Amino acid sequence: MADVLDKTGARTDEAAGVITGARERIDALDDRIIGLVQERMAVSAVIQEARITSGGRRVNLSREMEVLGHYRDALGKPGTSLAMILLELCRGRV
Repeated sequence: MADVLDKTGARTDEAAGVITGARERIDALDDRIIGLVQERMAVSAVIQEARITSGGRRVNLSREMEVLGHYRDALGKPGTSLAMILLELCRGRV
């Protein structure tokens, strides 16, 4: 069990068990988040293609401002950074 204690930083077996279980849950959540980001990228590509095909621009800045505001309102200032990263991932895939 000393190996598990070293990996978790915990000082007791009980705490190490809690941390190990919680980390497994975080890993599962991260996998879901990555899947959702990939799905968002695909949907964004559809939107961009439709916009460009119709003669519009690839990016709609007013929509991006809405997205930034939504994330900021839900998650605070770090939400804006997260939204910027998502928008960057979703731009220019067409």
